[in-house]
Amino acid sequence: MNYRQLGSTGLSVSEIGLGCEGFAENNYEMTYALLDEAEKAGVNYFDVYASDPEMRAAIGKALSGRREKFYIQSHICSVWKNNQYLRTRNLDEVKKGFEESLRLFQTDYIDVGMIHYCDSLSDWQKIIDNGILDYAKELKAQGKIRHIGLSSHNPLVAIEAVKTGDIEVLMFSVNPVYDLQPPSENVEDLWADETYTNTYENMDPDRQRLYELCQSTGVGITVMKCFAGGDLLSAELSPAGVALTAEQCIHYALTRPAVACVLAGAHSVEQLNASLKYETAAEEEKDYAAALSSFPKISWSGHCMYCSHCAPCPVEISVADVTKFLNLATAGSELPETVREHYKALSHHAGECIKCGACETRCPFEVEIRMNMEKAEAVFGY
Repeated sequence: MNYRQLGSTGLSVSEIGLGCEGFAENNYEMTYALLDEAEKAGVNYFDVYASDPEMRAAIGKALSGRREKFYIQSHICSVWKNNQYLRTRNLDEVKKGFEESLRLFQTDYIDVGMIHYCDSLSDWQKIIDNGILDYAKELKAQGKIRHIGLSSHNPLVAIEAVKTGDIEVLMFSVNPVYDLQPPSENVEDLWADETYTNTYENMDPDRQRLYELCQSTGVGITVMKCFAGGDLLSAELSPAGVALTAEQCIHYALTRPAVACVLAGAHSVEQLNASLKYETAAEEEKDYAAALSSFPKISWSGHCMYCSHCAPCPVEISVADVTKFLNLATAGSELPETVREHYKALSHHAGECIKCGACETRCPFEVEIRMNMEKAEAVFGY
């Protein structure tokens, strides 16, 4: 298992994490089976958005004796009321639900306390006005949560939240089809069939801006809906009309800026292991470039997808990394010091480009790489 730093939290997390969708299977027995398999594979991060008390109790029992082997990302504002899940912005309900989750998990702290499911700016304002963000900060000061997170499907909402400086981890829906979609307050727009009747030109700029903002400010991203609920794995169901493999979906997500962990939903040990195959897959099995460039009615022309098809460079420039740092450097009004230092740490820099153009002949997305190298040299000075 490979591990990545989760933004600036200091947590080293497995790049494959575990969603909680399958924990309730087989009368909650799947909780034990999935966590056993996760531990064996080196998975150390899992998400619990569900508020079902029986599921949370099963997780607590399954973690007995091995709590420190896992980082828990659990959702504040996801509560159980009238025997069903409820997303609430009522502070009293939020507090009661959080304390209950600690008791059921049999722990005195949560690693990432995730403010649950905010997809509109008015709802984000309600989170502030109702004292929920302040409550999350109180919990952090008390050590009951180690880091504050937010889950969202709307890049504009996520950008506003990240700008506050209070959000350390963002749970966001990342895949090559959703990344085409403009911001919406209705999450169902992401998978509605009628949404994909248009022709698309490249990634939505607000999503790109979000990923780059998170990278430059040290906010780690954990990924939900990497497979679009499984639709991307089927040519018949995929909005793109082309099936991707699990390895391609995971690799796409992991090559976005700031992404640290892909939370793979699994309803069985076999499904979890299908995602874990990514760790031993050959590079050609992970390669998503050919599939993306063949998407009908979708053009990625001129947009670097960080796929590294441009390699090898005769002077050994990592073109994908230089381009990523260039995009990060030009995303805001100032050049972040962290981006400058990461660029400096590269073995070779844009100024060494000999303008041979070999990279451009291999790029599936027709990126003007030599121009990007000139821009990077101008921005960074070498």
